Amino acid sequence: MNDRPDLVALDLLVRVAAGGSVGAAARDLGTTQPHASRLLSRLERQLGLQLLERSPAGSRVTSEGEVVVAWARQALEAVDRVSTGARSLAAERAARLRVVASLTIAEQLAPAWIARFRREQPGHQVRLEVANSEQVLERVLSGEVPLGFVESPSVPQEVSVAAVGLDRLVVVVAPEHPWARRTTPLSPAELADAELVLREEGSGTRRTLARALTRAGAPLGGHHLELASTAAVRAAALQGDLPAVLSELGVADQLATGALVEVPVAGLDLARTLRAVWLPSRRPVGDAARLLRIARASHETTRDEPRA
Repeated sequence: MNDRPDLVALDLLVRVAAGGSVGAAARDLGTTQPHASRLLSRLERQLGLQLLERSPAGSRVTSEGEVVVAWARQALEAVDRVSTGARSLAAERAARLRVVASLTIAEQLAPAWIARFRREQPGHQVRLEVANSEQVLERVLSGEVPLGFVESPSVPQEVSVAAVGLDRLVVVVAPEHPWARRTTPLSPAELADAELVLREEGSGTRRTLARALTRAGAPLGGHHLELASTAAVRAAALQGDLPAVLSELGVADQLATGALVEVPVAGLDLARTLRAVWLPSRRPVGDAARLLRIARASHETTRDEPRA
């Protein structure tokens, strides 16, 4: 049997002790005097104590009642702390957006989006998690996250999409690699047959390359060094032994300084659109919609800029 006192009855008792009136206490709590009286009588029976002395002039708390009032105040304050703390946690949770992005987007684009988001929404946080495109799609489809960003060439029909950027893959080598001195572009077949440094299966970069080569009639071979991050693939290419295929966004600095050299490939379309994805039944709202708007606006701004 639950013998814990009713919180409303305790609140009434504290208010009667402060004001000397059951009717006034009832009005403060938005209830009727008869109902308040029944709650207080039931509290007395439950505790086995007379808490109030009632008279036509009002109600006075007994000496035992004064002790119970002191305890009741402490209990109500504790409940208020629970309520206030819970609301604070709920507000904190509402102000923290969780999204997941594929590696190129997470490294090259998302930091600027999040910086602008935080300027526009002070106190709101974005938790950015990083995965390959296949994993991003899995987490969006499962409902684990409300918004994802992928670089894969195709996405399931079950998700809604919006373009947030343009990119292309480039074949890069160190300056001392023989391909750096080529005077003619590679053919798709040469690229497909070469030993390359590539991202892992499931990454958008790997899927884009494989799809482009298949469409060119030169399916990607199976002898490659696979690494799980753009930074690792880039570092391997800088060592000079193997060519790498990477996002142009991810090697722009190395191409600009000459640390890596781009090797042209004839007849191969390696352009790709970077996209936001979400479930149609979970259309982005609130902070998710704000971040998506920022990402799309950045794309609209940069899409029309002349390429250097």
